Amino acid sequence: MVKILLFAVLSFVVFCNFAMAQEAEFVGVKKCKMCHNKESLGKQYELWTKEKHSQAYKVLGTPKAKELATKMGVKENPQESGKCLKCHVTAYNFTEKRVSTKITLEEGISCESCHGAGSLYSKEDIMKKFQAACSKGLNVNPKEVCKKCHNPESPTYKEFNYDKFFKEIAHPIPQK
Repeated sequence: MVKILLFAVLSFVVFCNFAMAQEAEFVGVKKCKMCHNKESLGKQYELWTKEKHSQAYKVLGTPKAKELATKMGVKENPQESGKCLKCHVTAYNFTEKRVSTKITLEEGISCESCHGAGSLYSKEDIMKKFQAACSKGLNVNPKEVCKKCHNPESPTYKEFNYDKFFKEIAHPIPQK
């Protein structure tokens, strides 16, 4: 009986450690859109489609991007270079290697670049409880995240004023 109880306790501890160690995965903008394009949530998805982050990948296909890439020593197409993609698409998550195939490059900089990979918090029942979503990885204060790309390493860097720029991309949930 003691062995069974000990086995049960150890199994529970192992299971809890596994569950706690679960790493969030990217889910992609289509998953976010399902809820965040509703009027009651301020049509946040629609707002995102109208701002520069949603077009970040396309920008890499322009002649100006190719010229800047060449000046930076990037020999390949900017739309294929990790040096460029790390700040122009969520699928690279600020690294020079692709970290997710669940997200298309064409999404550009989408929700999960700022708010974190959503697999652990994106379910509706979790999102309805703000603290629960935050405890599962939802980032609601992305100021430091912005600086991963908006910094002097960028070939088009201009002084970054978070408060000013945040107003341009703000997408709050409307007050009831």
